[in-house]
Formats: sequence, structure tokens, C-alpha cells
Amino acid sequence: MNILVLNGSLDEREGSTPTKLSAYLKQHLEAQGATVSVFNMVASGIPLFDYTLQKVPNGVQVMLNLFRNADAHIWLTPLYHGSMTGVMKNCLDWLELSSKEERPYLIDKLIGLICWADGGQAMQGINAMDAVAKSLRAWPVPFSVPIVRNALFMAPDYQEITQEYKNKINLLTSIITSKRVVTI
Repeated sequence: MNILVLNGSLDEREGSTPTKLSAYLKQHLEAQGATVSVFNMVASGIPLFDYTLQKVPNGVQVMLNLFRNADAHIWLTPLYHGSMTGVMKNCLDWLELSSKEERPYLIDKLIGLICWADGGQAMQGINAMDAVAKSLRAWPVPFSVPIVRNALFMAPDYQEITQEYKNKINLLTSIITSKRVVTI
């Protein structure tokens, strides 16, 4: 199974939450036999959405190919003002270029959703991503992982994900890797 991890954060620091989550997902999914690609917004070169451009920007073309070729996605974002990051939403808006294709958007792709916040409001980001995924004709899996960020890592050094959140992430990945959307 080919899985795309979409990192919707612009934080690329080595010890950052999205870097640690992406690394954990990649390691865990590869141990289950999946092929994993991590798409980091910060390195993507995705410009602001403009469907009037005569030529599709290279970063957008790379993104579209990764999105199409993945069997499933896992989307990660910090909560920004009650939603996903603007850069992530902009990236997803570029999928409009696929609207005239035989299998447009993210039709029948399984999508796992993970959002973190400093407080207990991460579910708002999950809901925003869920609405976009459904608009793009994807199938968000019926389990998501809203994270209270200050409970995500173990003391004293806060480098390792807690067992509680590993269990939740592992359940999400198990659902994604064991279920299929049957198309007609």
C-alpha cells in the first residue's frame, strides 16, 4: 500500500511536533509493509492557488502526482484559528486542476486525520479537514486523532510520543491499512 503523509505545517525544525509525528508515521507504516511518502508544505514550492495560470507550477505537478498515486493519505496539521493551516488549504485547493479528469480530486482515497492544539480544540481542525476531504470525494476514516499537544510527548525530555498517542495513531494506521473503499 502506498501512503502519503501530508504535513500541513510550515514548522520544519528537527524537534518540532510535525517532524516527530511524520517520522513516527513513516517508521510505523513502513514496519507494516507500506510505502510512505511525506509531503512537507515548507519544501513544496506550492504558490497561491491560481487556476488561470497557463502553466502548472512544478511544485503543484509534483504534489498532484503524489496525491494521485497514493492509495491513502494521512493529513497532519496544527490548529490555526479553528481550522487547518492556510498553506495546507491552499495546497488542497490546487486539486481543482484534476476536476476534468476521469477520476477527479481524491475520489475514493482513504484519508486519516490528525490535528494538534495547545488546548483541547484540535477537533475543530479535524472537522475542517473532514469537510475538505469529503468535498474532494475522499473517504475520511471513522477514527481521527485530535491531540492536546502538551500531552503528546513524554517527560522529562519531551522527545518521545506517549504510549497513549502511539496507540491512537496506530489504531488510525491500522484502519487505513486494513480497510478498502469498494468502488462501483
